[in-house]
Amino acid sequence: MFEMENRGELIEKIEDLVNRKRYTELRDLLLPLEPADIAILADDLDNEKTLPLLFRLLPKEQAAEVFVELESDQQELLIRGFSNTELKEVLDELYLDDTVDIVEEMPANVVKRILKHSDPDMRKSINEILKYPEDSTGSIMTTEFVDLKETMTVEDALKRIRRTGPDKETINVCYVIDDWRHLIGVLSIRTLLLAEEDDIIGDIMERNYICVQTLDDQEETARALGKYDFLALPVVDTENRLVGIVTVDDAIDVLQEETTEDMEKMAAMLPTDKPYLRTSAFDTFKSRIPWLLLLMVSATFTGQIISSFEDALSAFTILTAYIPMLMDTGGNCGSQASVTVIRGLSLGEIEFSDLIQVVWKECRVALLCGTVLAGANFAKLMLLDRMVFHNPITVTVAAVICLTLVCTVFAAKIVGCMLPLLAKKIGFDPAVMASPFITTIVDALSLLIYFRFASFLLGI
Repeated sequence: MFEMENRGELIEKIEDLVNRKRYTELRDLLLPLEPADIAILADDLDNEKTLPLLFRLLPKEQAAEVFVELESDQQELLIRGFSNTELKEVLDELYLDDTVDIVEEMPANVVKRILKHSDPDMRKSINEILKYPEDSTGSIMTTEFVDLKETMTVEDALKRIRRTGPDKETINVCYVIDDWRHLIGVLSIRTLLLAEEDDIIGDIMERNYICVQTLDDQEETARALGKYDFLALPVVDTENRLVGIVTVDDAIDVLQEETTEDMEKMAAMLPTDKPYLRTSAFDTFKSRIPWLLLLMVSATFTGQIISSFEDALSAFTILTAYIPMLMDTGGNCGSQASVTVIRGLSLGEIEFSDLIQVVWKECRVALLCGTVLAGANFAKLMLLDRMVFHNPITVTVAAVICLTLVCTVFAAKIVGCMLPLLAKKIGFDPAVMASPFITTIVDALSLLIYFRFASFLLGI
């Protein structure tokens, strides 16, 4: 892997070799690099001119691996420039799940060309996988795995693996099926190699196995791979027939996509599947403006609360100076609680049944945080604001601010932990209910608490 500081030097060297038509040297430069690193370099090159050249200089297997790592628009560019022979060569080198991912990203005319030049078996498998719902396990599985029969001997099994293994995505684990393709056991290649040649597969296989179904949520399947430290999980249909496997590399992609999507939702943006630098300004605008409009409208409530207490603010104008601090602190506390709970929900660590336990914990955290913040704020008000800045802060005004701070932290923590759990319970995405809406609710609550304390303690 090249270091990031050498990336610019590599780009310059590649461009120089291309301009001088030193293709042999260019090929020798690319051969030691990993496919993922070549794909990263391709982002900084003139794709229309240089990318097809680089692709044709690489050996077929390495070129296919690079092709998988490229962005969808780069893949489309290459496919449109491929001859029919080149396209077939690339497709023959790709694993089925990678081909499916490419097909899902391409325009209809490119998809037709891909399917036209795929072999009949691959075309059939692609169409079968595309029938599954977008977020299901079936949509990310591959049908390229090694299956064995329980009546085989170890010698027969090894012969089958040698014959069919080169075209499979993984041979680390083999799957034992009956005549009706029902999954009845799994067998690691380690166990197979250490067994005697005349041992029967049914006698040495593991009958206690973990599998997932085609319609299971892909994120749950990805978590299961991480939970059990598997490299692959068998996928069965509703009748326990083995139809595919999900490998760990696909699970990592799923978790990365889900994490990115949650982060975008928590930041009040519509999710996008394109890298930032490849997303146009207009597309970025479209992903952000709906939330900004919604939050702007929701902020009307806080404005109305301030307007209804104009008399109180006019009597004690110093109170206005501390509204931002109270609202920001409340929003931060709510976000802390919500992010923690959303992470627990996404990892399966928290369920709705844990609501009381979660609320009780956040109550204790809120009490500790609120007390410390109020104490520090009281000292700041009396020593810094009053004595240094000569603000008209009395003990009563300081008490109003500090009591509001304690109550705001308490309310923010409760809202922040409860809202994601309630959203999950009623079927909404908890990430959508995170920071934006929690901040709006907490802002309104902090203002109401602030002015109620001011009315009670200051008599306004």
